[in-house]
Amino acid sequence: MFKYFPHTDNDLQAMLEKVGVKSLDELFSEIPESIRFRGDYDLPLSASEMEVRQAFQLLGSRNSQLTCFAGMGVYDHYTPSAIPSLLSRSEFLTSYTPYQAEISQGTLHYIFEYQSMMAELTGMDVSNASMYDGTTAAAEAMMMAVAAGKKQNKVLVTGASNPLTCQVLKTYALHQGIELESLPVRDGVTCLDDVKERLAQGGVAGVIVQQPNVYGIVEDFTGFAEACHEQKALFIMDSVAADLAVLKTPGEWGADIAVGDGQSLGIPMAFGGPYVGYMCCTEKLIRKMPGRIVGKTLDNRGQRAFVLTLQAREQHIRRQKATSNICSNQSLMALHATMYMALMGPQGLREAAELSYGGAHYLCDELLKTGRFQLGYNQPFFNEFYVKYDGDSKTLYQRFIEAGILGGVCFEEGFLFAVTEKRTKEEIDNLVKIAAL
Repeated sequence: MFKYFPHTDNDLQAMLEKVGVKSLDELFSEIPESIRFRGDYDLPLSASEMEVRQAFQLLGSRNSQLTCFAGMGVYDHYTPSAIPSLLSRSEFLTSYTPYQAEISQGTLHYIFEYQSMMAELTGMDVSNASMYDGTTAAAEAMMMAVAAGKKQNKVLVTGASNPLTCQVLKTYALHQGIELESLPVRDGVTCLDDVKERLAQGGVAGVIVQQPNVYGIVEDFTGFAEACHEQKALFIMDSVAADLAVLKTPGEWGADIAVGDGQSLGIPMAFGGPYVGYMCCTEKLIRKMPGRIVGKTLDNRGQRAFVLTLQAREQHIRRQKATSNICSNQSLMALHATMYMALMGPQGLREAAELSYGGAHYLCDELLKTGRFQLGYNQPFFNEFYVKYDGDSKTLYQRFIEAGILGGVCFEEGFLFAVTEKRTKEEIDNLVKIAAL
């Protein structure tokens, strides 16, 4: 009846006899009757393409489309229309891990370009072929530091890190024998003296800081790299990718490893994913870096060719002994980021960042003028900032929602607001008007 079913009744009976049972019920007899589903599935027998599209459009219309002023790791940046059109091509959507270089030149080529762009953006020597997301990239960097530090198993992370990143770090550290310690925050930033004091106690493999930090503050990391290197520890920086178009790069700060989320490179917020994590490092750490690295070479005809380099395929299937267990192709979102950087160019990236910066500072100034808000920390910030509110934060947050605004990230005493190049002056003024009530 169903011609697309691969097995006939005779095939099924032959397989049952092979395993020594007479029927499917006998095959599944170990499954308790109490948890078996015996009813009919509530599925329509058939529907036309138009009916299916209408059903999903109706479902999608139930979502509330809010004007986003929230950030804390995920930002509402503009996606050039060319990207989804190109990204949806079947050779990108269905590509698998490019182990066979002779049939994967297109995939290997764009990964190579992604690595080149990320290395330039971060000011580091080398980039891998992308991670799952920013939080897991930070966790991989933590394990990388411990692997490089040999007998040192402690990693320090600033208390000004995104709490979601900290949760993932704790999860990874729990079963890796890693001691994760939080550094205190003073006036919204990480203090070099605290880092030096803890490093002097010994056993530290790495120090993780965030730029901008969770409060949106742009920190001064002068002396951090030197302090880490004096104690044989690695200096790790977790940064928002798009912000590096104008901020001092991890390479300029002397970082050994640069990680973060690439979502800010035009990838839609998409209800939390999928995103792309980046990881870059110095050349001396290249063999400790997880994930893949694509290199450029010449084939036997003298033509340019791209290949996976430094690692054999078996490296990715060695379970707990592997540098990385990233097996299936994780590079579609890396391609998204590559297209974005190529379309925008250095000047476009800088302009988007400068518009975000200007919008955030305008919003902050207007909120302070209402007399209801106070800047949480007197520190420089980029496109995100924390303010205290003299009223009920939850009540105001609900007013924002009712007005069609996602009014930042709400805290007990205030808000963390973020502004991108998509936010107009009218939208900002509307938020301020509601906040002033």
